[in-house]
Amino acid sequence: VFAAMNHGGMIMDEKGMIMNHNPDKLPKDCKEISEDVNITIRGGHKFAKDSPGKMFTYDKRDWQVSPCARVNVTFINEDDIRHQFMIHGLPGYMYPKGMFTIELYGKGQKTGSFIVPSRDYTYYIHCEVSQHTEKGMKGQLKVGKGSGDLDSILGLSAPLTPDLYPINNTHYTWLALIFSIIIGAFLIRLLPGLFTSKHSEP
Repeated sequence: VFAAMNHGGMIMDEKGMIMNHNPDKLPKDCKEISEDVNITIRGGHKFAKDSPGKMFTYDKRDWQVSPCARVNVTFINEDDIRHQFMIHGLPGYMYPKGMFTIELYGKGQKTGSFIVPSRDYTYYIHCEVSQHTEKGMKGQLKVGKGSGDLDSILGLSAPLTPDLYPINNTHYTWLALIFSIIIGAFLIRLLPGLFTSKHSEP
């Protein structure tokens, strides 16, 4: 039997976990919560079907909130495998390693909260399961004016290292192609004659 656990900002049960849940502790530079923002985000394979080369992503990948906002995230996993909503760069004195995470081990949903500081900044969101970030599960949260767009956000910004498949044809390439065509044509003419001569032998 899996016992649910809830202490120190860590909430865990048989369906998943929330790490560094913080609905009430204010950052040092905030006097009060400026607003409550409710975000529902879905993650899964079906959201990447129209994006060649991608396997998973979120249904939305870009959000903007006010400084000192409390962000209430409902993360819904649409797949039968692990997915995460993980945000980086939060104050380390409140969020160990600067992270807030919701993880689901399969289909389901969980809701957790965090409070952002007052500075204008763009926070990095992704799924840390191996290769899920590279395959499309990446987003951003802008606080205030933000600090610019992050790279490689699907449908929003250009990739940092785009996939390139250059074709560098030289005269050697064309010579090899012509040679292959000539040899192929010769064999096509030669093979029927060989088969005919074999069948005509007594």
